[in-house]
Amino acid sequence: MKNPLNKSIDSPNHAYTIRELQENHFDPNWHFHPHYQLFVVLEGTGTRFIGDNIKHFEAGDMVFLAPNLPHLWRSDDCYFQENSKLSTHGIVVYFTEDFLGKDFFEKYEMIKLKNLFAEAGRGLEIDGDLRESIFEIMKQLSHLQGFEGILKLLEMLNLLANSTEYTPISSIGYSNPYKTSETERMRKVHEYVMQNYRSSLRLDEVASLAGMATAAFCRYFKARTNKTFSDFVSELRVGYACKLLMENKLNITQICYESGFNTLSNFNKQFKDLQSKTPSEYRSATLSLNHSTPTANRS
Repeated sequence: MKNPLNKSIDSPNHAYTIRELQENHFDPNWHFHPHYQLFVVLEGTGTRFIGDNIKHFEAGDMVFLAPNLPHLWRSDDCYFQENSKLSTHGIVVYFTEDFLGKDFFEKYEMIKLKNLFAEAGRGLEIDGDLRESIFEIMKQLSHLQGFEGILKLLEMLNLLANSTEYTPISSIGYSNPYKTSETERMRKVHEYVMQNYRSSLRLDEVASLAGMATAAFCRYFKARTNKTFSDFVSELRVGYACKLLMENKLNITQICYESGFNTLSNFNKQFKDLQSKTPSEYRSATLSLNHSTPTANRS
């Protein structure tokens, strides 16, 4: 995972931009941009990074992000393998807060939308019936232009602003610590960890990659990620374990070691701390949900 790039999305003559993304894998660059973003995954699996949050993603994952919130949907390793026939698919809508004029959202009638934009500073994961409704409008929006498109975008935002079917993603008080002038340190560290988190990782080796003493690296890393390095690695490992538990192909002991944990007791503790469930409870809940909820055809 690279140092976040200040990504430019050019649409100088349009109020919003909608794109359908169909690639071998999602953009592997850790990035941010001065736009609000509504994104839904239609096909693909991997690890989602938003601000200081790490989570497994799959088809149906939908989020609403405020400007300059660093993010990345990193496709699983199998999507990057040579001769892979896997593909990813998603729809994304971008717009700026002043897409209808500088002071439009300052009007009294827009107070709910203004509050929604403030909440989106942490990123919002959209759930339930709201997700289905937003997805249907996004499909319509991709075929609309001009005033009709703006009306549909406002309809989506109004649904979001009047719903409670979403969950904040990043921690309270999270702010983007990155600058476009940031050095290569974090890029090297993130790439190395993403390639090796399922095996043994030594803190002194990672610090050396960053060209820093261990103590200095720990302070540097926490200042930029809002968490300790060990917590960061644990979240990656638990996120991968969640994916394996949902696939239901390996037993829990196998998943423990496959995810990079050295002992079953530590795996169970770290997993419950992050997911508020034991691995067994998580698997049971996931399988029960999959059996009781029909899967929508999102392609």
